[in-house]
Amino acid sequence: MRLFAFTAFFRDNYPSAERLGVPVARWRESLYRTVFETNTQMGKAFERYLTLAIVLSLGVVIAHSVPAISEGWRGTLLRSLEWVFTVAFTVEYLLRLVSVRKPWRYALSFYGIVDLLAIVPAYLAIFFPEAQYLAAVRALRLVRTFHIFPALRGFLDEYLMLGRALQSSMRKIFVFLSVVAVLVFVMGTLMFVIEGPENGFTSVPTGIYWAISTVTTVGYGDVTPATSVGRFFASVMMLLGWGVLAVPTGIVGAEISRSTGTRARMKGVECRTCGENRHEDDARFCRRCGTRVLPLAAKVPPSTPSTMAPAAHPAAATRATAEID
Repeated sequence: MRLFAFTAFFRDNYPSAERLGVPVARWRESLYRTVFETNTQMGKAFERYLTLAIVLSLGVVIAHSVPAISEGWRGTLLRSLEWVFTVAFTVEYLLRLVSVRKPWRYALSFYGIVDLLAIVPAYLAIFFPEAQYLAAVRALRLVRTFHIFPALRGFLDEYLMLGRALQSSMRKIFVFLSVVAVLVFVMGTLMFVIEGPENGFTSVPTGIYWAISTVTTVGYGDVTPATSVGRFFASVMMLLGWGVLAVPTGIVGAEISRSTGTRARMKGVECRTCGENRHEDDARFCRRCGTRVLPLAAKVPPSTPSTMAPAAHPAAATRATAEID
């Protein structure tokens, strides 16, 4: 069972015309082409301005958290800008719901939930002021705008490759973390017995907390062993920490190498319906919408008579054979 389908989130489950339903009304269809499709001039311009607005809104959230900036008239300006972006994103979310025939599918999709979470914190901040900083979740919206900018398309492919590697190694990492969990539980309990409350190990959970911070080489220093036996086990935990860091790195690295070696070569054939341009070498149909795409062999221009080598005359071929004999 796949726990986290990273690639399905960012590529296969992107809101498409088949999933959401293109409306019949002319104005709704035009609105759908603008806010959902990126293979048109209006759609590309909309996504680019949306990306700029997301980046600026994140800058406003960051600036509002700095006390020296958020005081006085600058704080009022930042709050006003935050509400401007919130209203704009709210209108955009409503337009996406209006422009499709099946709005619940968009609302329950990954991208629809992210779009909703991007505007909810601002309204929660009316009752809980600190909730306004949760607007940083808008950064997730930048993921689906990668394919708009040609310079970032390669990064999107590498991002998806990393996601596939993590997905493939999920079970191995889970088994490894299970072993680490048993180790820190045993060592935390052992340190509680050895050190005791007089040295800061007041309970088994405190010992487990110390074991986790030690095996991950963090070492906050708020709880430290004082006895010689405790320091010996602490040294063992520190040495094991290096292995803990190396094992998952090797697992994911092996999956990345395997994915890179076996990944099918992609061809740049763009689908006329949805604009998808990442297809496998032997693909005949679009991987997103199912429309037939031009095969790779069909893209090779036919040879013209002027470029073909002239056929040898039969008499000349006979003379050449006789000379060779």
